[in-house]
Amino acid sequence: MASFTTKPYIRWSVLVLCVLLFLSAAFTSLLLGKTPMTPGDVWMALFSFDPESTEQIIVRTSRLTRTLVAISIGASLAIAGTLMQALTRNPMAAPDLFGVNAGALFFIVFAVTFFSVESLTHYMWIGFLGALVASVLVYFLGSMKEDGLSPVRLVLAGAAISALFVSFTQGMLVLDEQRMQSVLFWLSGSVAGRDLEMLGPVLPFIVISITVAMFMGKPLNILMSGEDVAKNLGQNTLLLKLVAGAVIVLLAGGSVAVAGSIGFLGLVVPHIAKGIAGPNYQWVLPLSGLFGATLLLVSDIVARVIIAPQEMPIGAMTALFGTPFFIYIARRGGKIRD
Repeated sequence: MASFTTKPYIRWSVLVLCVLLFLSAAFTSLLLGKTPMTPGDVWMALFSFDPESTEQIIVRTSRLTRTLVAISIGASLAIAGTLMQALTRNPMAAPDLFGVNAGALFFIVFAVTFFSVESLTHYMWIGFLGALVASVLVYFLGSMKEDGLSPVRLVLAGAAISALFVSFTQGMLVLDEQRMQSVLFWLSGSVAGRDLEMLGPVLPFIVISITVAMFMGKPLNILMSGEDVAKNLGQNTLLLKLVAGAVIVLLAGGSVAVAGSIGFLGLVVPHIAKGIAGPNYQWVLPLSGLFGATLLLVSDIVARVIIAPQEMPIGAMTALFGTPFFIYIARRGGKIRD
């Protein structure tokens, strides 16, 4: 796919188009659901709220929060995936491979099985802890050699830790199948039922991490020229990797803690952004955030309406489009055209 990096007027036009697409998806997310709405109801709920209107109350108390959660999680997973692919130089790298999802799910299942935890807020904090523990283990295993942190060893360590936690999780599911019914929807990934009390504690980490990520575009461009070249230009490559790793942990771990296991978003979106913007991470990172938020919003909308009045887990929707993409990359030997 041709990139727009050499044509500034096209670059800004595409960016504006992406923003408009994102705003359209966000408005549609507020519009669609079990209760019929008109565009006027949504507009009035946002800008001229009537506390006696049932429709406007639903928009303010339910759909707006759900939309904000989807935006935050989608942008976070996409940017985390972009950073992972840049650091590891592996086009198949994603937060799933980093072991974050598996670690968070294991801690959730452990808490439910042995401590009868049922609160969604508790799930959030326990999941966040599990994501952090998994990430620390992956980092430790990936940097055991004398030459320090290796992108290849990091990926292999993530795969090993993920497989370990998945095995433990499956074992505990067998021990307490009945209790697991209460968290299956969360385990499948969802933004439904999440409120600002769940997002609030994690949101500062997400905002700070995304802000830091936006300033990493130029250093990543230099790093992509080769580590030796970057060092000769005065770049502290170790510090860059450590900061990027911390951002990945906070974005991916926080997302899993709030919304559960949502796969493939961190894999697919970076390739879409690079296909449009080329290898310039000063544009790839913000585009990934926009596309990630938009794609998760669209997935959530489809999940609401495809089997209405019931809902599908949003993780199932992202897997629906992500699996063919994964197979496509794998068949190309891990390579994809920019």
